[in-house]
Amino acid sequence: MVIRLFVYVFLLLLVNPVMAFDKLTASVDKNPVLVGEYFTLTIAADGKVSGGQPDTSALTEQFVTGPVSTSSRTSIINGSMSSQTTWQMQVLARKAGTFTIPEFELGGKRTAPIELKVIARSDDSQEQKDIFVKAQLAPSTLYVQQAGLYTVKLYLGKDLLDGQLTAPEIDDAQITQMGKQKEDYEVVDGRRYMVITREYLVQPQKSGSFTIAPPVFNGQVRENYRRMAVSAIADEISLDVKPIPNDYQGTWLPSELVNLSEEWQPADEQITVGTPITRTITLTALGVTQEQLPDIKLDKITGIRSYPDESDRNQLTRDGRVISQLVSSHALVPQTPGTYTLPEVKIPWFNTVINKVNYATLPERTITVVADPNQPMAVAPTQPQVAQSQSAGEQPQIPMQQPINNVTQPKDWLDWLILISGYVLWLLTVVIWIIRKPKKRTTEVSIASPDPVKSPNAALKKALSQQDANGFYQALRELAQEQGKGLDAWITQLNLPELSDEIAKLQASLYSESNQSADLSKIYKLVNSAQKSQNTGSDKHLAQLY
Repeated sequence: MVIRLFVYVFLLLLVNPVMAFDKLTASVDKNPVLVGEYFTLTIAADGKVSGGQPDTSALTEQFVTGPVSTSSRTSIINGSMSSQTTWQMQVLARKAGTFTIPEFELGGKRTAPIELKVIARSDDSQEQKDIFVKAQLAPSTLYVQQAGLYTVKLYLGKDLLDGQLTAPEIDDAQITQMGKQKEDYEVVDGRRYMVITREYLVQPQKSGSFTIAPPVFNGQVRENYRRMAVSAIADEISLDVKPIPNDYQGTWLPSELVNLSEEWQPADEQITVGTPITRTITLTALGVTQEQLPDIKLDKITGIRSYPDESDRNQLTRDGRVISQLVSSHALVPQTPGTYTLPEVKIPWFNTVINKVNYATLPERTITVVADPNQPMAVAPTQPQVAQSQSAGEQPQIPMQQPINNVTQPKDWLDWLILISGYVLWLLTVVIWIIRKPKKRTTEVSIASPDPVKSPNAALKKALSQQDANGFYQALRELAQEQGKGLDAWITQLNLPELSDEIAKLQASLYSESNQSADLSKIYKLVNSAQKSQNTGSDKHLAQLY
């Protein structure tokens, strides 16, 4: 029973903080202090405190505060034991004036408020000449969501041992550091300084007047083999943020300059059917982030397939300005010959210099698509006409019967001789024609009626075995050229929707960043099946010639 009671008391002590102290005090190590100079605030309780600490959130309204560190100490003097718990934090004032550090409460005990004097720094002080901070914002006036570049430079005239530089602060705005800090050297008033430069992207989200709280530096430098604490602060910057105009339409893009440019590969105005064209469009804007640049979309054009690639976005700073760029590529594959006009590309943006809506445009472009000159022209076969004439019972030499009608009544033996000679010549002609008929017809059929569809050639089989999509596609184009047609025209003639869909997937996998993939084996089987069907149809047609 006693052990159980002891356990309950122990658990109760763990749950509830122990606050056995009689007095709570607060103090600062410097008073007065300089603007931008850190001082230490100490809160002490004359006893041991576990599980609790004073609430210091009220300090953030007037000061910059660091993390709170807790420590406890127990001492025994002449047999008397005493304990003390302390909380310490670094505090900084950004403005000159008289401030009151409020009272703090813990365990029913309260500290007394502290009156603190903050003195402005003198430009002529030696410390200001040794270490100082400069800040600037470009441009000085921004629109909502327009990106400004805030540049901070820390000038160090002595050897730096350690230190920290805070970031600027502003309400209702996004502040992001761009890249890593840079270190360089500059000469100011005949004195050489090491300069640490940081750049921040400032993007206000609301309109109105704001003040950018400057960054503060605190650190230690070496002076005569001694460590000396130093601090510096930049000047405040006032910022006027303008709202988005009520009459603006479209995606909000505030900038000082926006430009559209394009490149074509190949750059020819005349393109062959099936030849892919790469159109690269570059959108460059000043004073906006890369995420603000709108995507570039092209209108669909009948007769040309378009496969957009994944866009590439970049962002950098130059001459105190933020420059963003969007590079968008599109693969265009002409399907049929003709003249095509690509419509203009137009992107609205708001010119923050003249406070007016402008448009970045690419003019319309006309291209001519021609048939592949390497494709053989389709020649109309002449043998079917001959076969039709023969099937009608007409003999090739029948026109030689014409003299028969003209000599129905011979007048003398000369006429009879001519008549008999004509019959003999006619019989000889018929015999010769009968003898040469099978060979001649076979030759005519082989010449006049070439096989319109061949089995897949070696290049097609080789590309299939190697799973070479590009080589497979080129082999398909060559196979279509052998039929005197372009690839799309040949696929349309085969009248196989499944084959058309697979070849469209093959083109998409070759000329775009899509995740589609074509089944080469399936395409091969469909083409082979179509060839067999057309060969069977051709054999039936040739059988009718006999």
